[in-house]
Amino acid sequence: MGDYIVRTVGLKKYYRLGENTVKALDGVDFAVKEREFTAIIGKSGSGKSTLLHMIGGLDTPTAGEVYVDGRKLSDMNREQLAVFRRRKVGFVFQSYNLVPDLNVYENVVLPIELDGKRIDRRFVREILELLQIDGKAEALPGMLSGGQQQRVAIARAVAAKPGIILADEPTGNLDTASGHDVMGLLKVAAKQFQQTVILITHDNDIAQMADRTVHIEDGRIVKAGDRYAGK
Repeated sequence: MGDYIVRTVGLKKYYRLGENTVKALDGVDFAVKEREFTAIIGKSGSGKSTLLHMIGGLDTPTAGEVYVDGRKLSDMNREQLAVFRRRKVGFVFQSYNLVPDLNVYENVVLPIELDGKRIDRRFVREILELLQIDGKAEALPGMLSGGQQQRVAIARAVAAKPGIILADEPTGNLDTASGHDVMGLLKVAAKQFQQTVILITHDNDIAQMADRTVHIEDGRIVKAGDRYAGK
C-alpha cells in the first residue's frame, strides 16, 4: 500500500438504463498519497462524481475494491460504513447542505455532536478564523453569500478532524472570484490541518490549483497526473 491513503483497484460501476448498460466507472485504478490535494477533472457524465461517492462509501461498486487508510470498504457493514464516513471523511458538496435554522457555529459542530464527541472549541475557532468567517459565527446561512456558505461547509468538513476531505464541485455555484477564494482557503486549511483532499471539478482553472490533476473520461482515467505517471 505504501503511503497511499486512498486506492481503488479495477473499480467498476455499471447501471442498467432501459436496454443499455451505462458504464459509469469502467476499471479505475487510482491512488492518492496522504496529505495530497488531488483534483479529478472531467465533463458531466464522465464518472467523476461516481468515483468520489465510491471513495466516500456513499455507493458500492459493481466490481473492484476501494481501500481507505488500509481498510477495504467492502469488508464493512452498513453501520461500520456510517461510522467510517463520520470519522474518516469530510464531505463538501456543491449545494452547501447547511441546516437553515442553525447558525454558522452550530452547523460546523453538528457532525461532531451527532457522533457524540467532545467539541474542540479552540480548534473550531481556529478554522473559522482561517476561513475568514469567525465574525459570522452567530449568523444564519440565509444571511451569508454563496462563498461564505461554502466556507462554512468547508469548516464543517474540517472540524471533525477527518483524514480525508471529498469535495464535489465545491465552486460550482460560485462566481469565478469567489470560487478561487474558496479553493485557496480549502487548500490552506487542508495543509494546515494535514488533511488529504480529493476534489472533483469540470473547471480547468480550479483543477490547476491542486497538487495533481487526474483526468477522467467515459468512466476511465485517461491521465493520472505527473507525479504517478508510469507507475
